Amino acid sequence: AVVSTQCTGVVSIVRSGDILLEAFRQLRPGLKVGKILIQRDESTADKRAVLYYKKLPADITSCTVIVVDPMLATGGSLDCALGVLADSGVDPNKVMFVNLFSCEEGLARIQKSYPGIHTVTLHMDLMLNEHKYIVPGVGDFGDRYYGTN
Repeated sequence: AVVSTQCTGVVSIVRSGDILLEAFRQLRPGLKVGKILIQRDESTADKRAVLYYKKLPADITSCTVIVVDPMLATGGSLDCALGVLADSGVDPNKVMFVNLFSCEEGLARIQKSYPGIHTVTLHMDLMLNEHKYIVPGVGDFGDRYYGTN
């Protein structure tokens, strides 16, 4: 995906995605910003992603969209976010996902559901454990960054 010079939007998967969102805004002030709040349901075996909130720019369908979230484990949250974007009329071929840590399971899920998505990741971790956490991983990225539990 080529980032458009006409219209670029960054969509953050709240809360950890906001960390990367701010980095993009520093590099390119004036970016259009969208927010999607998704949380894993820890009470389910598959750690199903649950959508709580979305707010997207009105002209998001005419933009190249960069989705940001530092961790990609099962791929559930990203799959949900991409579904929100698709339901809002965004062409999946105009979407790029940028993150820091991924594992093969999550990437395989996204490539199966959205083969046109381009992904940029800093590091590939080995696997998911029985609790669907990345191994070896860094723990909860948002909690570490914001100093919360």
